[in-house]
Amino acid sequence: YAGGIKQLEPVGPNGELIIDYSIYDAVQAGFQKIVFVIRHEIEQDFREIIGNRLEKRLGKLGISCYYGFQELRDLPEGFSVPSGRTKPWGTGQAVLSCKDMIQEPFAVINADDYYGKEAYVKIHDYLVEEHQDTGKLDMCMAGFILENTLSDNGSVTRGICSLDDNKNLVGIAEPYNIKKTAKGPAVENEDKSLRMLDPKNLVSMNMWGLTPAFLKTLEEGFVEFLKECGPEDLKKEYLLPTIVDKLIKEQKADVAVLKSHDTWFGVTYQEDKEKVTEAFSDLVRQGVYAENLYA
Repeated sequence: YAGGIKQLEPVGPNGELIIDYSIYDAVQAGFQKIVFVIRHEIEQDFREIIGNRLEKRLGKLGISCYYGFQELRDLPEGFSVPSGRTKPWGTGQAVLSCKDMIQEPFAVINADDYYGKEAYVKIHDYLVEEHQDTGKLDMCMAGFILENTLSDNGSVTRGICSLDDNKNLVGIAEPYNIKKTAKGPAVENEDKSLRMLDPKNLVSMNMWGLTPAFLKTLEEGFVEFLKECGPEDLKKEYLLPTIVDKLIKEQKADVAVLKSHDTWFGVTYQEDKEKVTEAFSDLVRQGVYAENLYA
């Protein structure tokens, strides 16, 4: 899922983008199909900077690339865009934009997040395993250690996970303004005081393992979401963490949380780019990636 052009900035030693490493790791883990979710207005830039060359390289491996387009006006019958609405409808609608291209279990990621290799392997292996039919949707998500997901350059929002004894997700809380401090991660309250958080908490970074059955539920849920939106709700979004949280609370889904020890990188702030570039240089020096990723 690529929301904007910032996902297209080079960070690797040969001009590789974060999404290059993500797709490389996904293919190595066993995923065999790539769907890019973008907006029509960035299509030309996206294809020129990444899409065309990846299609060519992945095609040699027998892996097909597809495009889904997230559009403000792509709404169920009977609904229209409220006057003044310019904000996209969120990650739930983004996934729906490629529903006709997906017939198999699939993973969802953000194009501007580097997740590391471990999470792709765990999600792929979970999706191809057989699971007992409980009558609920069977899904999974990658759980990252909070202290591995913070920015040095500002506050971030993270979905902090509550788990049951079976390591299944019970709920996701999304505190805003999580900051990296000398004493560890903390939330800044309105009065500027800090509430410390457990640095070992598992958080969601919007990396999900889902099934085709989820798409039908997602489609039905979008209709309900739009019914609840008033004309004044010009920024309300249909978001995957909120959708999944609701399904769990309604006992319609089981979501396994697969812990990853890898460090997340992302360009949340422009100032993050230098550190992300250095991190990829370190991974190349350590032999995690070849200097020329596609050599």
